[in-house]
Amino acid sequence: MSLQPQPVKAESVDQLKVNVYANRQDLGTSAGRAAAATIKELLGRKDRIRMIFAAAPSQNEFLETLSSDPDIDWSRITAFHMDEYIGLPNDAPQKFSRFLCERLFDKVKPGQVHLIDSSNTIEAECKRYGDLLREAPIDIVCLGIGENGHIAFNDPPVADFDDPFTIKAVELDDACRQQQVNDGCFPTFGDVPTHALTLTIPTMMSADHLYCMVPGPTKRNAVNRTLNGTISTECPSTVLRRHPDCTLYVDRDSYGA
Repeated sequence: MSLQPQPVKAESVDQLKVNVYANRQDLGTSAGRAAAATIKELLGRKDRIRMIFAAAPSQNEFLETLSSDPDIDWSRITAFHMDEYIGLPNDAPQKFSRFLCERLFDKVKPGQVHLIDSSNTIEAECKRYGDLLREAPIDIVCLGIGENGHIAFNDPPVADFDDPFTIKAVELDDACRQQQVNDGCFPTFGDVPTHALTLTIPTMMSADHLYCMVPGPTKRNAVNRTLNGTISTECPSTVLRRHPDCTLYVDRDSYGA
């Protein structure tokens, strides 16, 4: 294994640990190895663990590192993902379930993979997936932050730190939809679906360990607001500063240093 990338800066903001790396590859490698170590530590004392993953280009280096670790017993891991568009065909390349299957699940073969079925009726799918999530506590969430500060698809207009739901349908904010174009996922703004299913903020905050990977210059404003703004749903990611074990992995481009 190559040398562990070292952060060029490390700090804490409230309870949130922040590691700044020289570039996104170092960021993803370090985050992937840290998450892998936690997975193996948990599997050393638990029969099974439950994880939630984000699907976004920001996660690529992290997922590559995680999937390359030969010592994780994925057969004892139950995997979920945190959001899915409503209205895309099942074979659409932009579906988040497809993204995660190609970059992680098909490679490592978790013991159980629960995918959000956005072709189901909204009410039925929220009940089905919510029931699965509530069967046992979530151990680890691997997430990112959107350009508007969203976590999962909890954009500022719909984010609720005390959300009573486990998963819900939301209308996507224009800034969120534009990000999907900026990320190269859709050719034009009009191609981006207007609605999605998303795990709520309390669902993700309930996990014992959070790993949050946010590289790139387009995320600089969101990272700045996350670390320096008032904790509020105007920038939903600020809530991460309240979690007892969340580490934010950023690079020079996203941190602004």
